[in-house]
Formats: sequence, C-alpha cells, structure tokens
Amino acid sequence: MRVIINEDATRVAIEAANLIINLIKRKPNCVLGLATGSTPIELYRLLVDAFSNGEISFSSVSTFNLDEYYDMTPGHHQSYRYFMDQHLFSKVDIKPENTFLPECSGKQSAEEVAKQYEMEIKRRGGIDLQLLGIGENGHIGFNEPGSSLASRTRLKTLTPNTLEANSRLFEDGEFQPTLAMTMGVGTIMDAKQVLILATGTNKSEAIGNMLLGSITSACPASILQMHPHVTAVIDRDASIDIENSDYFELSESNRRKL
Repeated sequence: MRVIINEDATRVAIEAANLIINLIKRKPNCVLGLATGSTPIELYRLLVDAFSNGEISFSSVSTFNLDEYYDMTPGHHQSYRYFMDQHLFSKVDIKPENTFLPECSGKQSAEEVAKQYEMEIKRRGGIDLQLLGIGENGHIGFNEPGSSLASRTRLKTLTPNTLEANSRLFEDGEFQPTLAMTMGVGTIMDAKQVLILATGTNKSEAIGNMLLGSITSACPASILQMHPHVTAVIDRDASIDIENSDYFELSESNRRKL
C-alpha cells in the first residue's frame, strides 16, 4: 500500500486531485467510484478547476457513488445525488446518464436495485479508481464493523457511531436516515485502484488499524491491505497512530526519486 503523508488537508486534496486528473488524461473514458462527505469537497473543487481550465473533460467519464440513503428522493438536499450535483456534476461536462448512485425508494426491492447496480458496474468495464473516505470506526462506504469482507452492494443499517458522526450535517429536528444502500466491501475490492483519504486526529486510530492492524471485519478498511493498488493520502494529524510513519515517508520519498 502506498501511503502519502501530507502536512495538511489542503495538500491531501491537491495530491488526490492530481492522481485523478492524471487518470482522466490517460483514460478519458475511465470509470470513477466516488464518495461524499466533508473530506472530498476540496478535491472536487480542484477537479472542477481543472475542467474549467481546459485541463480535463468528463464528457466520456462514468461515475458510481459508494452509497445513498435509503428512500431518499434524488432532489432532497440531504441526498448524495444532491451533494454530487452541488460539488461536481453540475459544474463539469459529465453526462447525467453516466452518473450512478445506488438510489432505492421504499417502493423498490433493495435486492433488485443492488443487483442492477452491480451489473451496471460490470457493463461499464469495472471501476478504474475507487475514491474512499474512512469512518472513525473503520467503515468504508457504509460497510460498518461486522460487515462481510466479501459483501456486495446491499441495504445496510447504520451504527449509532456513524449516525452521531453524520448528525452535524442535519438540522435540529430534521429526519436523519438510519438505512443506506452501499457498495459492499467485495465490490470496492474489485476496483482496479483504490484512493483513500483521511484528515484529522479523529481518523488516526482507524488509519492505524487499516494499515497495520489485523485484517478483520471489526475494521472493514483493513481488507485494503489485500488490494494490490491502494494509495492512502492522509494529513499529519491522521498519521499519529501509525507506529512506523517515518518508514512510510521514507518509502514515498524513495518512490518519487525513482
């Protein structure tokens, strides 16, 4: 696993944006797996800037988001579709028909929606690069601790820990969903490359467990140790629980020299 430790969150976003920009340049019709949350917002802003400057085009890019709240209308301001439109889709030349989220209304079969989502990923040739954040409890997507490490897209119940972490995004008295559709751990592991971002001391324990802990469903992100092409881009605060962080920095320094 490649680990890039940056001084702050701004440098994390720049590093991650450069990796995605270079992929789009190499493969204009690439398939991106995208994530929501506060961590990738600056990354998306940089991608929009790169498009505005004529550096890249999203006209042939396809995207699949990790997750979406269950029974959330696409236009709702708390939906992840709305988030992606606000931060990326509406600001670049991506075709709406090439943007996918595991959207499932209460009138649909979650199992059928999940099956169709997996089939569409395969139909598009698989995900070239999957962007991830990491939860304080080690979850990736909404694959909470205890999730099967071979799981596929499905409906999941969110833990109190995750609900508490996300509560800051909801107004007092506003309904907060407790269920979400999410790519499974196995789905994520099928991506050709994985790019995981983390900033802040609140993510440091999860990052330490992901990199150096046992591979266990107690920390779903730990399965990434078994993926052949993972890049973790983190800030200094998120690295404090990595026992041998100096080695990762030396390794990255030598990589760049080579």
